[in-house]
Amino acid sequence: MLSGGQVHDSKMAIALMETTNIAGSHVIADRAYGTQKIRTYIEKQKANYIIPPKKNAKSPWNVDWFLYKERHLVECFFHKLKQFRRIATRYDKLAVSFLSFIHIAAITILLK
Repeated sequence: MLSGGQVHDSKMAIALMETTNIAGSHVIADRAYGTQKIRTYIEKQKANYIIPPKKNAKSPWNVDWFLYKERHLVECFFHKLKQFRRIATRYDKLAVSFLSFIHIAAITILLK
């Protein structure tokens, strides 16, 4: 899902999770996705969240730090995507062409 550059990714999180069945899985995300709304949605879908609480959380929750370390795989993939200059600088004016080049870059990375 693509959004405008001024929209924070966490605003699209629930809409993105609604496109797939997350029941019985672990949703691993960073602190920005630890809002009560997102955590409640994940729990209602009978999934577990691996999201660390923000530093100023009034009632912090426990986190499985061993599973949280798996998040680096996704971060490394995004780093590889940003190696493609066209994606990193987002020269494309249309969202459909930008998303198409993301797909092409992802395929290229996965084929290496």
